[in-house]
Amino acid sequence: MADKRDYYEVLGVSKGAGEDEIKKAYRKLARQYHPDVNKAADAEAKFKEVKEAYDVLSDSQARARYDQYGHIDPNQGMGGGFSGDFSGGFGDIFDMFFGGGGGRRDPNAPQRGNDLQYNMTVEFKEAVFGKETDITIPRTESCDTCHGSGAKPGTHPETCSVCRGTGQEEVVQNTPFGRMVNRRACSNCGGAGKIVKDKCSTCSGTGKVRKQRTIHVRIPAGVDDGAQLRMNGEGEGGMRGGPAGDLYIVIRVKSHDFFEREGDDIYCEVPLTFAQAALGDEIEIPTLTEKVKLKIPAGTQTGTYFRLKGKGVPRLRGIGQGDQHIKVVIVTPSKLSEEQKNLLREFASLSGEQNHENEQSFFDRMKRAFRGD
Repeated sequence: MADKRDYYEVLGVSKGAGEDEIKKAYRKLARQYHPDVNKAADAEAKFKEVKEAYDVLSDSQARARYDQYGHIDPNQGMGGGFSGDFSGGFGDIFDMFFGGGGGRRDPNAPQRGNDLQYNMTVEFKEAVFGKETDITIPRTESCDTCHGSGAKPGTHPETCSVCRGTGQEEVVQNTPFGRMVNRRACSNCGGAGKIVKDKCSTCSGTGKVRKQRTIHVRIPAGVDDGAQLRMNGEGEGGMRGGPAGDLYIVIRVKSHDFFEREGDDIYCEVPLTFAQAALGDEIEIPTLTEKVKLKIPAGTQTGTYFRLKGKGVPRLRGIGQGDQHIKVVIVTPSKLSEEQKNLLREFASLSGEQNHENEQSFFDRMKRAFRGD
């Protein structure tokens, strides 16, 4: 864990940052390092780092644990950085070394299947308005021939004669500290507690088969990049009658050529000519669904924002939609005819402005200001 960067440093926020500040920093960095936009070799790694930091700091409980323990999992390890995985609890540890009365796991009990993850890339507008589609995933399912037992039809697995169905065997060792009993998975049955002598020809005795499964997915309107959709029971099949795991679909949203998204709001830039900005105009603005008219007041300055209420993204967990924000940018023409130049010189003269050819340069004036002239 020592090579991991501080999550607050990753997002570029202080430890006292609020929820909105953390979300804003995440969205900015996610757009910057998204693999669809950034083709740098380390972009994907940085994107994952940013996503991991946000997942922790956006969850109040996970953030509290992180603030107290950092990257060390308080549920793992003892003392100086020992990080063994004791998923079975302390009862299994004492049972392993001393043969104590810790609870034993039944090797023949139903076992839940593993969860699966599927990364789905969608278009910008598909994320905004939602989408229905079919996906095909490879997964492990219970064998239909033997119904998961692993035994040939008409036969049954037999109880292991070594461990008597417990799935564990004891190894006794005499040490300077006394007689110690160590429990481990049975070497005869591999911890299953049963032996399959006549194996199923379909699954070769494993009780499972690999299949391609087609699943219908409904992506809700307003879903954002990095969101996860959980589909209950669509993961790997369980063992010995156990339930299947879940399928987690991680949404990746492609960038758009014109629109940018921040939360439920949409942002875009629209160019204006000098004449439009100075005299005012009515221009046509594309939105997510249609084109609308926008009135530009006379004297509008470059960088001014206009808002189209309700023209943003449908709220995923609420009613209504966000807004669309339009930033106008005045475009300076790069090629002028002599007539146009003369007209601009005349305009400058009427406005009381000096001709740019005789005006002192901006940088010269800056130098004078620093010198105190």
